[in-house]
Amino acid sequence: MKTRNVYICAYCKAHSLRWQGQCPSCGEWNSLELRQQDTVAAKRGSRSSNIPVNIKSVDTASADFLKTDIRELDDLLGGGIFPGSVILLGGEPGIGKSTLLLQLCAAVSKNGNSSLYVSGEESLSQIRSRAERLKLLDSGISAVCTNSLDDVLDSFSSETDLKLMIIDSVQTMNSPDLDSIPGTPSQIRTVSSTLIRKAKESGICVILVGHVTKDGQIAGPKLLEHMVDTVLYLEGDKEHLFRILRVVKNRFGPSNELVMFEMDTGGLRVVRDPSTFFLQARDPGLSGSAVVMAVDGQKPFAVEVQALASSSFLVIPRRTALGFDLNRLHLLLAVMEKKLGVNMAQSDIYTKIGGGLRLSDPGMDLGLVAAVLSSFQNISLPERSVFWGEVDLNGQIRPVLGHDLRMKQALKLGYKPVFSPRHGSSNTGLATIMDLQSMLFR
Repeated sequence: MKTRNVYICAYCKAHSLRWQGQCPSCGEWNSLELRQQDTVAAKRGSRSSNIPVNIKSVDTASADFLKTDIRELDDLLGGGIFPGSVILLGGEPGIGKSTLLLQLCAAVSKNGNSSLYVSGEESLSQIRSRAERLKLLDSGISAVCTNSLDDVLDSFSSETDLKLMIIDSVQTMNSPDLDSIPGTPSQIRTVSSTLIRKAKESGICVILVGHVTKDGQIAGPKLLEHMVDTVLYLEGDKEHLFRILRVVKNRFGPSNELVMFEMDTGGLRVVRDPSTFFLQARDPGLSGSAVVMAVDGQKPFAVEVQALASSSFLVIPRRTALGFDLNRLHLLLAVMEKKLGVNMAQSDIYTKIGGGLRLSDPGMDLGLVAAVLSSFQNISLPERSVFWGEVDLNGQIRPVLGHDLRMKQALKLGYKPVFSPRHGSSNTGLATIMDLQSMLFR
């Protein structure tokens, strides 16, 4: 029968997995005594008698959201961090996850709430140097460096006023009940389930940092994303200064929302109005440039689609797409040659989305067609024009999701003329790309 060593306080009978000079529960000194405990019997003995209750009688007075002082982040999470919730944050190495979470700890601590940063990858001196660079040394952040799950569990009881705990990262935590190395599916499953159960019991908010694979998915079993309450992804190009925090699952608020940050020497700064963030230093008088009102999640913002058509000296002309699917470019070029009679067989076509942004919005099609035609004929588009719409294989321009959001944002920013598909019962708008060609290059 499997047993384990535990330390029991002679005064309050509190349990601890390691010896300490002072009991974390009653504060008595040298009161912990070594005992051997049957783990199976302990689990059976600690089983609580849960009975069904009417949900109307559940007390929600203590279920106030933990505010982060970052209004956009609170709105993203549905009003703040829910007590006892578990959030999973994924992102590529060096994208800024640790920086964002350290700023989050500082924001929570400034409101009088205690936060703990548990690092399994960095030393305390590294955490201090980052906090010093971000000017957060006086924020009251507590930190500990450990890879042991038992040390993390002890922190739940030793920190009496703890409200937020950061685990960086869940792949580095090790459970002593398993013989496998940290990062294996069994370790991740055991560590995450234990932390989730402990968070629900104590009401402490826990944020788990997850490594990602080369495909951009969080490493480990997919079960991890099903167990947590919220899943966040921090995206962006390390060569550019912007970062996008996207929520893909949220039990306490909307999903498919995002917050945009800009990286500077002081850490991640929220971009208050991302509507024109990607149009900085744009010259509207140049050919091959079109403004598209894109929608990512529920936020409309204007992006620049650039195209360059030049004579090719290759047997097979080159096609390049940065920021969207290359197959979509091939499809649109084939439709343009078929329906518009434009011969691009001897031209290299280079296209990209300005600012290093990557989008999969089908509403980018119409702007891409306009940018390619503008570069091919070397004629600039109207200065304040804006585009959106999906182009099908017959050259028809189909409506896309968020038409009203795009139109409202375009009018708010003063864009005119607006080139968009016909929507609903309205007869205004474009029907085919032939209409677009005749309006722009007649």
